[in-house]
Amino acid sequence: MIRPIVVTGAASGIGAATAAALRANGQTVIGVDRWGSDIDADLGSPDGRSTMYDAVASAAPGGIAAILAGAGVSPPTDAATIVSVNYFGAVATLERLRPLLAGAEHPRAVLIASSAILNVVHHDIIAACLRGDEGVAREIARQRPENAYASSKRALAHWMRAEAAGWARSGTLLNGVAPGVIRTAMTIPLLETSEGRERLTKAVPSAIGRAGEAAEMAELIAFLLTMRSGLMVGQMLFADGGTDVILRPNMP
Repeated sequence: MIRPIVVTGAASGIGAATAAALRANGQTVIGVDRWGSDIDADLGSPDGRSTMYDAVASAAPGGIAAILAGAGVSPPTDAATIVSVNYFGAVATLERLRPLLAGAEHPRAVLIASSAILNVVHHDIIAACLRGDEGVAREIARQRPENAYASSKRALAHWMRAEAAGWARSGTLLNGVAPGVIRTAMTIPLLETSEGRERLTKAVPSAIGRAGEAAEMAELIAFLLTMRSGLMVGQMLFADGGTDVILRPNMP
């Protein structure tokens, strides 16, 4: 029996490109998104997270092979929702589906963070996320909405680093990717105006001089979801056109 790979955020952007790449390589995919995928579920709410788990468990009674926690939102979505989807939705996806990986030949899990984890963050949002206090994290985000996106993704990166060794000991390799500016529905409105491009260039500098494509991210994520090597544990792979090296040139 071929176990499916679960992809959240599968209806658009990087998630849709990854689902397409996996299917083109002969993988079975269960897509999850708010609408327009195999399973409709709002991962920004506890009820939606439960709906997601129940539907995946029903669709894959023999278990799953891998998980991509790819669902995410950015401004102009309200800050509280950004925190709920980007951190709590992603963590719930990984934690709740983890038991379904038991017995898979090479179980893998990948989350999508962002090169924005290098930006200014609100550490109180991160602290609330990491202790699992969604209500407090949402309230702080409402008060400091300008930092909500970067903070939610930084918290997710912290969670991944803290959890990856334990996941590996139980057989599942957990890693993450940090995209830079990728041409998706989230970024196209900014990329199409000179003002928007200027804002992105200042916030997310690029050495290659262009935005990435969702298909380029899909290649990397598909590799992480299907790799047979057992050596990559808790790594955050920056696929950002050089943003990391520009902002942190002295890091090894």
